[in-house]
Amino acid sequence: MKVAVMGAAGWVGRAVLENFAGRHQVRAFDHDPQAWEVYRRFDGDWEGEKVYGDIADFGAVDRALEGMDGVVNLTAYFGSQDPPEDDVKPFLINVKGMWNVLEAARRRGLRRVVQMGSCVVQHPDGLFLSSEVRSKEGDLYGITKRLQEEVCRQYHDAHGLRVIVFRPCSIGDSRRRIYRDGSPARGGLGWVCRHDLAQACHLALENDTIDFDILHTASHPEADQYCNVARSRELLGLEYRGHFPGE
Repeated sequence: MKVAVMGAAGWVGRAVLENFAGRHQVRAFDHDPQAWEVYRRFDGDWEGEKVYGDIADFGAVDRALEGMDGVVNLTAYFGSQDPPEDDVKPFLINVKGMWNVLEAARRRGLRRVVQMGSCVVQHPDGLFLSSEVRSKEGDLYGITKRLQEEVCRQYHDAHGLRVIVFRPCSIGDSRRRIYRDGSPARGGLGWVCRHDLAQACHLALENDTIDFDILHTASHPEADQYCNVARSRELLGLEYRGHFPGE
Protein backbone atom coordinates (compact mmCIF):
# COMPACT_ATOMS: atom_id res chain seq x y z
CA MET A 1 0.00 0.00 0.00
CA LYS A 2 1.12 3.57 -0.65
CA VAL A 3 1.00 5.28 2.74
CA ALA A 4 1.65 8.82 3.94
CA VAL A 5 3.04 8.83 7.48
CA MET A 6 2.45 12.21 9.13
CA GLY A 7 4.89 13.00 11.93
CA ALA A 8 7.21 10.33 10.57
CA ALA A 9 10.34 11.61 12.31
CA GLY A 10 8.79 11.34 15.77
CA TRP A 11 8.98 8.75 18.53
CA VAL A 12 6.28 6.48 17.15
CA GLY A 13 6.95 7.57 13.58
CA ARG A 14 10.43 6.08 13.52
CA ALA A 15 9.06 2.74 14.74
CA VAL A 16 6.36 2.88 12.06
CA LEU A 17 8.93 3.49 9.33
CA GLU A 18 10.93 0.49 10.52
CA ASN A 19 7.81 -1.67 10.65
CA PHE A 20 6.58 -0.61 7.20
CA ALA A 21 9.90 -1.34 5.46
CA GLY A 22 9.28 -3.92 2.75
CA ARG A 23 5.52 -3.83 3.44
CA HIS A 24 4.34 -0.41 2.31
CA GLN A 25 5.56 2.34 0.01
CA VAL A 26 5.99 5.23 2.42
CA ARG A 27 5.95 8.99 1.99
CA ALA A 28 7.26 10.51 5.24
CA PHE A 29 5.87 13.91 6.24
CA ASP A 30 7.23 16.18 8.96
CA HIS A 31 7.66 19.88 9.57
CA ASP A 32 11.32 20.27 8.51
CA PRO A 33 14.57 18.30 7.98
CA GLN A 34 15.71 19.06 11.55
CA ALA A 35 12.90 16.87 12.89
CA TRP A 36 14.98 13.80 12.01
CA GLU A 37 17.72 14.81 14.44
CA VAL A 38 15.64 14.18 17.57
CA TYR A 39 15.72 10.36 17.42
CA ARG A 40 18.69 9.82 15.17
CA ARG A 41 20.70 8.58 18.17
CA PHE A 42 18.20 5.75 18.67
CA ASP A 43 16.96 5.04 15.16
CA GLY A 44 19.72 6.19 12.85
CA ASP A 45 19.00 7.54 9.38
CA TRP A 46 15.98 6.74 7.24
CA GLU A 47 16.33 6.75 3.48
CA GLY A 48 13.04 7.16 1.70
CA GLU A 49 10.68 9.75 0.27
CA LYS A 50 10.45 12.76 2.58
CA VAL A 51 8.22 15.79 2.26
CA TYR A 52 8.04 18.77 4.57
CA GLY A 53 5.34 21.18 5.59
CA ASP A 54 3.03 22.48 8.29
CA ILE A 55 0.21 20.05 9.12
CA ALA A 56 -1.96 23.11 9.83
CA ASP A 57 -1.55 24.07 6.14
CA PHE A 58 -4.22 22.24 4.14
CA GLY A 59 -2.30 22.56 0.88
CA ALA A 60 0.79 20.91 2.36
CA VAL A 61 -1.26 18.02 3.74
CA ASP A 62 -3.25 17.60 0.54
CA ARG A 63 -0.06 17.40 -1.54
CA ALA A 64 1.39 14.83 0.88
CA LEU A 65 -1.65 12.59 0.37
CA GLU A 66 -1.62 12.81 -3.42
CA GLY A 67 -1.43 9.31 -4.92
CA MET A 68 -1.66 7.59 -1.52
CA ASP A 69 -3.91 4.69 -0.53
CA GLY A 70 -3.80 5.35 3.21
CA VAL A 71 -2.52 7.77 5.82
CA VAL A 72 -1.21 7.31 9.36
CA ASN A 73 -1.39 10.51 11.41
CA LEU A 74 1.10 10.50 14.27
CA THR A 75 1.50 14.26 14.53
CA ALA A 76 0.90 15.66 18.00
CA TYR A 77 1.65 18.83 19.90
CA PHE A 78 1.95 18.37 23.64
CA GLY A 79 2.23 22.05 24.41
CA SER A 80 2.65 23.94 27.62
CA GLN A 81 0.14 24.72 30.34
CA ASP A 82 1.99 27.79 31.64
CA PRO A 83 0.00 29.63 30.44
CA PRO A 84 -2.17 27.83 27.86
CA GLU A 85 -4.15 30.89 26.81
CA ASP A 86 -1.62 32.19 24.29
CA ASP A 87 -0.60 28.81 22.86
CA VAL A 88 -2.51 28.25 19.61
CA LYS A 89 -0.40 25.31 18.44
CA PRO A 90 -2.50 22.61 20.16
CA PHE A 91 -5.48 23.79 18.13
CA LEU A 92 -3.60 24.33 14.88
CA ILE A 93 -1.65 21.06 15.00
CA ASN A 94 -3.95 18.70 16.89
CA VAL A 95 -7.35 19.93 15.70
CA LYS A 96 -6.86 21.84 12.43
CA GLY A 97 -4.19 19.35 11.41
CA MET A 98 -6.61 16.49 12.08
CA TRP A 99 -9.26 18.15 9.93
CA ASN A 100 -6.72 18.69 7.15
CA VAL A 101 -5.76 15.01 7.14
CA LEU A 102 -9.37 13.83 7.10
CA GLU A 103 -10.57 16.30 4.48
CA ALA A 104 -7.63 15.61 2.17
CA ALA A 105 -8.18 11.87 2.64
CA ARG A 106 -11.86 12.29 1.79
CA ARG A 107 -11.20 14.33 -1.34
CA ARG A 108 -8.56 11.93 -2.57
CA GLY A 109 -10.57 8.80 -1.79
CA LEU A 110 -8.07 7.13 0.55
CA ARG A 111 -8.94 3.63 1.68
CA ARG A 112 -7.95 4.06 5.33
CA VAL A 113 -7.07 6.72 7.90
CA VAL A 114 -5.18 5.64 11.02
CA GLN A 115 -5.08 8.17 13.84
CA MET A 116 -2.80 7.92 16.88
CA GLY A 117 -4.82 9.35 19.72
CA SER A 118 -4.22 9.31 23.45
CA CYS A 119 -6.15 8.29 26.56
CA VAL A 120 -5.89 7.12 30.13
CA VAL A 121 -6.33 3.41 30.77
CA GLN A 122 -8.39 3.73 33.97
CA HIS A 123 -11.39 6.05 33.98
CA PRO A 124 -11.36 8.17 37.17
CA ASP A 125 -15.01 7.24 37.84
CA GLY A 126 -14.40 3.52 37.40
CA LEU A 127 -16.23 3.28 34.07
CA PHE A 128 -15.07 0.78 31.48
CA LEU A 129 -13.46 2.75 28.66
CA SER A 130 -15.06 1.68 25.40
CA SER A 131 -14.95 3.59 22.14
CA GLU A 132 -18.11 5.41 23.24
CA VAL A 133 -16.80 6.49 26.66
CA ARG A 134 -14.62 9.58 26.90
CA SER A 135 -12.01 9.95 29.60
CA LYS A 136 -12.26 12.99 31.88
CA GLU A 137 -9.34 15.16 30.81
CA GLY A 138 -9.35 18.88 31.42
CA ASP A 139 -5.90 19.94 30.24
CA LEU A 140 -5.35 21.48 26.83
CA TYR A 141 -3.62 18.45 25.35
CA GLY A 142 -6.25 16.01 26.58
CA ILE A 143 -9.11 18.14 25.31
CA THR A 144 -7.61 18.49 21.84
CA LYS A 145 -7.03 14.72 21.66
CA ARG A 146 -10.71 14.15 22.50
CA LEU A 147 -11.63 16.68 19.81
CA GLN A 148 -9.56 14.68 17.32
CA GLU A 149 -11.67 11.61 18.04
CA GLU A 150 -14.89 13.58 17.52
CA VAL A 151 -13.69 14.96 14.18
CA CYS A 152 -12.79 11.41 13.09
CA ARG A 153 -16.20 10.15 14.15
CA GLN A 154 -17.96 12.95 12.27
CA TYR A 155 -16.01 12.24 9.08
CA HIS A 156 -17.00 8.61 9.25
CA ASP A 157 -20.64 9.36 10.01
CA ALA A 158 -20.98 12.12 7.42
CA HIS A 159 -18.73 10.87 4.63
CA GLY A 160 -18.16 7.18 5.26
CA LEU A 161 -14.42 7.71 5.74
CA ARG A 162 -12.88 4.53 7.14
CA VAL A 163 -10.96 5.46 10.30
CA ILE A 164 -9.28 3.55 13.11
CA VAL A 165 -8.19 5.55 16.17
CA PHE A 166 -5.73 4.13 18.71
CA ARG A 167 -5.71 5.23 22.34
CA PRO A 168 -2.26 4.68 23.86
CA CYS A 169 -1.33 6.08 27.24
CA SER A 170 2.42 5.99 27.98
CA ILE A 171 4.49 5.04 24.94
CA GLY A 172 7.90 3.55 25.56
CA ASP A 173 10.42 1.35 23.80
CA SER A 174 10.51 -2.10 25.40
CA ARG A 175 13.64 -3.05 23.45
CA ARG A 176 15.64 -0.22 24.99
CA ARG A 177 13.49 0.12 28.14
CA ILE A 178 13.25 3.86 27.64
CA TYR A 179 10.65 6.60 27.33
CA ARG A 180 10.69 9.06 24.42
CA ASP A 181 13.04 11.47 26.18
CA GLY A 182 15.53 8.66 26.81
CA SER A 183 14.67 8.25 30.48
CA PRO A 184 14.05 4.74 31.89
CA ALA A 185 10.59 3.32 31.20
CA ARG A 186 9.33 1.81 34.44
CA GLY A 187 6.25 0.23 32.91
CA GLY A 188 2.87 -0.28 34.48
CA LEU A 189 -0.78 -0.51 33.54
CA GLY A 190 -0.88 2.10 30.79
CA TRP A 191 2.35 1.38 28.97
CA VAL A 192 2.68 0.22 25.38
CA CYS A 193 5.77 -0.26 23.21
CA ARG A 194 6.10 2.00 20.20
CA HIS A 195 6.95 -1.04 18.07
CA ASP A 196 3.64 -2.67 19.01
CA LEU A 197 1.89 0.55 18.00
CA ALA A 198 3.73 0.43 14.69
CA GLN A 199 2.43 -3.08 14.11
CA ALA A 200 -1.05 -1.89 15.08
CA CYS A 201 -0.83 0.78 12.38
CA HIS A 202 0.16 -1.83 9.81
CA LEU A 203 -2.70 -4.12 10.78
CA ALA A 204 -5.17 -1.21 10.70
CA LEU A 205 -4.11 -0.30 7.16
CA GLU A 206 -4.52 -3.89 6.03
CA ASN A 207 -7.91 -4.38 7.71
CA ASP A 208 -10.90 -4.52 5.34
CA THR A 209 -13.68 -5.13 7.88
CA ILE A 210 -13.56 -2.18 10.31
CA ASP A 211 -15.26 0.99 9.10
CA PHE A 212 -14.74 2.94 12.31
CA ASP A 213 -13.42 2.07 15.74
CA ILE A 214 -11.50 3.50 18.67
CA LEU A 215 -9.13 0.99 20.26
CA HIS A 216 -7.17 1.23 23.49
CA THR A 217 -3.62 -0.12 23.36
CA ALA A 218 -1.76 -1.33 26.44
CA SER A 219 0.51 -4.29 27.05
CA HIS A 220 -0.22 -4.95 30.73
CA PRO A 221 -2.53 -7.99 31.09
CA GLU A 222 -4.66 -6.21 33.71
CA ALA A 223 -5.56 -3.43 31.26
CA ASP A 224 -8.39 -5.57 29.86
CA GLN A 225 -10.31 -4.92 33.09
CA TYR A 226 -10.40 -1.19 32.50
CA CYS A 227 -10.54 -0.50 28.76
CA ASN A 228 -11.26 -2.14 25.41
CA VAL A 229 -7.67 -3.18 24.70
CA ALA A 230 -8.94 -6.71 23.94
CA ARG A 231 -10.58 -5.38 20.77
CA SER A 232 -7.19 -4.64 19.23
CA ARG A 233 -6.30 -8.30 19.62
CA GLU A 234 -9.69 -9.61 18.54
CA LEU A 235 -10.34 -7.34 15.56
CA LEU A 236 -6.81 -6.71 14.31
CA GLY A 237 -4.94 -9.76 15.58
CA LEU A 238 -2.45 -7.52 17.36
CA GLU A 239 -0.04 -9.32 19.68
CA TYR A 240 1.63 -7.19 22.35
CA ARG A 241 5.22 -8.38 22.19
CA GLY A 242 6.82 -5.51 24.09
CA HIS A 243 6.72 -5.60 27.88
CA PHE A 244 8.15 -3.39 30.59
CA PRO A 245 9.29 -3.88 34.19
CA GLY A 246 6.33 -4.40 36.47
CA GLU A 247 4.17 -6.21 33.91
